[in-house]
Amino acid sequence: MGLTTIAVFIGVILPSLHGLPRDPERHSLYYIYTALSKTVTAPNIYEFTAMGLLDDRKIDYYNSVDKKKIPQENWMKEKLAADYWTKGTQSRQSKEQWFKVNVNILMERMKQNESDLHVLSWRHGCEIDKYSDGRAQFVSGVDEYNYDGVNFLSFDENEMQWIAAVSEAVPTKRKWDGVPVLNQYTKGYLEKECVGWLEKFMAYAEEELKQASPPEVYLFARVSKFSSDKLSMTCLATGFHPKDIDMSIQRGQTAVVTAEIKDVFPNGDGTHQVRLQVEVPKLEANDYECFINHKTLNAPVVRFWKTDGVEFDESSPIVPIAAGVGVGVLLLVGVVILVVLLVKRKPADRFSNTGTRTIEATAAPAETETLTRGKADNADEMPEEEKKLNGDDKNSGSSKDSGLDIGHASATGSVKTDGSVNSIPNSETSAGSADPSV
Repeated sequence: MGLTTIAVFIGVILPSLHGLPRDPERHSLYYIYTALSKTVTAPNIYEFTAMGLLDDRKIDYYNSVDKKKIPQENWMKEKLAADYWTKGTQSRQSKEQWFKVNVNILMERMKQNESDLHVLSWRHGCEIDKYSDGRAQFVSGVDEYNYDGVNFLSFDENEMQWIAAVSEAVPTKRKWDGVPVLNQYTKGYLEKECVGWLEKFMAYAEEELKQASPPEVYLFARVSKFSSDKLSMTCLATGFHPKDIDMSIQRGQTAVVTAEIKDVFPNGDGTHQVRLQVEVPKLEANDYECFINHKTLNAPVVRFWKTDGVEFDESSPIVPIAAGVGVGVLLLVGVVILVVLLVKRKPADRFSNTGTRTIEATAAPAETETLTRGKADNADEMPEEEKKLNGDDKNSGSSKDSGLDIGHASATGSVKTDGSVNSIPNSETSAGSADPSV
């Protein structure tokens, strides 16, 4: 290669490469509802749950015990008016009734024993590509139902029709496809309304992230004031914002002391600090570690004392893994019942030679809630067009199986004494909405 060619490459071609568009970022908004056929005597397992996920990160939550839609992110609480949460709570309460009726319908259709546990779930949402110039391009939409961990029914947005994955879903497919307008609004929701909420939520989250800062972590060890055979070990996290932080001193996988919100104090510059302390025998000091997780971290960080029974101070901050949007990716698991009943925190790795290690974020049950069909003021709200469509649905009939009466969950109603779904004022809309069942 001659000098002239090199000069042209450096002076002309290389600078022009900086102007090439970068690969877009993929973002998603999903909601999943999960209903069990009966209560389970296990901690934190509910008969009905709903969860919203933005980029696999939980942004709201509802369960059948608390019966309240609760924000899981500060920006959700601050940016969305109280009316949003009131309507969302009412909507999920009506969805809870819908699922209760339709789980029973499916069990009857499949001739299943009521003594066994069965699960009906609904997952839907959308994915977009976000470009550096601010453009958002729709990539895909999902609207699917699963029963006992197996695909039951899904929406084909290109063909605008429902796909029955099993023979028992065929009656439902026929019933829902028999209302073409509903399928049109389902497609419109996935490609437009969902994308609108996704972009709105992303903007809220990014605005808060601009003001966020990760914690700096310091470890200290001092001879105890009460016993010369013990060390008083301190873990200090400082300089972080927002205030919420997950921090504990652990021995193995057991938390010895855990930080609470009352333990977090302001620094005076808009950031916060928290410190934890524990006294341990000198010979056991190397067995202890400090676990830190914050929304600015890509993954939790674990620091451990390598004191060998000797006092020490860290003279400089140990900055954890670089800041990122997520605390850690929440795993969406297709077989919902296995996630609900079996997911456990993975055991952490043993210590590395550097004194720092990351551990995988704990998997959480994949649960999501319904999204709006058409133009609405709440992510769970149903549009006027669909309310009109379903407001006089005479096919939302009884719990007897008349062609899988599982009503389309986007329209919710009350349950009458005969098991049918009646039109009621939707909690997120001003008009009534009947529930076309499966």
